[in-house]
Amino acid sequence: MKAASVNEIKKALQALDEKEVQGFCLRLARFKKENKELLTYLLFEAQDENAYVESVKEEINELFDTVPKSNVYLIKKVLRKILRILNKRIRYSGVDETEVTLLIYFCMKFKKSGIHLHTSTVIFNLYQQQIKKINAALSKLDEDLQFDYARDFEYISK
Repeated sequence: MKAASVNEIKKALQALDEKEVQGFCLRLARFKKENKELLTYLLFEAQDENAYVESVKEEINELFDTVPKSNVYLIKKVLRKILRILNKRIRYSGVDETEVTLLIYFCMKFKKSGIHLHTSTVIFNLYQQQIKKINAALSKLDEDLQFDYARDFEYISK
């Protein structure tokens, strides 16, 4: 089966009544955890972006508590897991300011966690990739917001 384009789906959804669309959404939520998480964000958390950012920060804090201190292999695995979750949360939001805020927060937690960047090339590259993402996301923001994030960006990019 070939999937329809987003435009075709949009037109088909507009032709349906409200009950049918609601039924499709509930059925979609049953099939994948990500669909359910996205619907949860759209229904309950999208109205208050600041509270959403704070809840993601708390989740990052909890995940950083699980990072082992000695085994480099396990450090890499946990950091990748944190980034996978973080990127998913950023995708749900779709707000550039949220992306910058959360990525900067990740890098600050990384620096404060005591993990040395130069213990592994993979860890160093992982961190540098986040710096590139922040830089790209910063360029999308207004100049005023860029200035607000400049000090934090300077701290993490050293």
